[in-house]
Amino acid sequence: MHIYPIETGNFKLDGGAMFGVVPKSIWEKTNPADEKNMIEMSMRCLLIEDGNRLILIDTGLGNKQSDKFFGYYYLFGNFSLDSSLAKHGFHRDDITDVFLTHLHFDHCGGVIQWNDNRSGYIPAFKNAKVWSNDRHWQWAIKPNFREKASFLKENIIPIEENGQLNFIHRNAKDQIGFDVIFVDGHTEKQMLPKISYKGKTIVFMADLLPTVGHIPLPYVMGYDTRPLLTIKEKQVFLNED
Repeated sequence: MHIYPIETGNFKLDGGAMFGVVPKSIWEKTNPADEKNMIEMSMRCLLIEDGNRLILIDTGLGNKQSDKFFGYYYLFGNFSLDSSLAKHGFHRDDITDVFLTHLHFDHCGGVIQWNDNRSGYIPAFKNAKVWSNDRHWQWAIKPNFREKASFLKENIIPIEENGQLNFIHRNAKDQIGFDVIFVDGHTEKQMLPKISYKGKTIVFMADLLPTVGHIPLPYVMGYDTRPLLTIKEKQVFLNED
C-alpha cells in the first residue's frame, strides 16, 4: 500500500462560522483572519494505492459552479486535483473508487463535472465506484434548512443516475479495504477512513477536526448540526476525560 496527499485547492471561510462560540481573540492565534474575517482553508484529499485499487478520499470543490458561487469562497493558489494526481504519476481515469466522507460541496463537488457542451453532468471519474452510506445519502437528498446550501443536487443526484453509487456498511473493510468511523455531530453519518499503514493507524479526519486549531474539545464549527455531539465524538477519538 502507498498513500499520497492530494491538494485540490485553497479557499476561505468566515472564521466566526468555523469556530462557533470560541472568541476570535483565541482562535485567531492558530487561524489568522484577513480584513473580512476570512480564514484560509485547504481542500486536501488522500489517495490510496492498494493492489489493483486506487482509492481517492474526497474530491474537493470541483469546477462546475458559477463564478458568483466561487466568489463567496475566495479560491486561491495553484493546486488542482489533476495536477496533484499527475505529480504522483496518476490520472483521474486510473481511479477505481471515490470514497466521500460526506456530501457537502467542498468534499464532493469534484466527483461530477460538466459534459463538453455544458448541457449536462457526467462522472469526473468514469471508471470509479463512488462510496457513500444510505443514512447520509438520504439526509443529503432531502436536506434540512441548515445544510441545504451545502448539499448541492448537481453534486449528488448524478452519482446515482450514472450508476456509480455504492453504500458502505458496517463491515467497511470488506468493501473498501479499510475501517470506517461513523460520526454524527457535523452531519448525519459522516465517514472517517481508518487506515492501517506501515505499522501505524492513519485517520482521515474530514470535518470532525477540520483544522489543527479545532483539536481543543470546545472548538466546534458553527456549521455543525449537533455541536454537543461533536464535542463528545472528539472526546472519544482523542481519549480525553
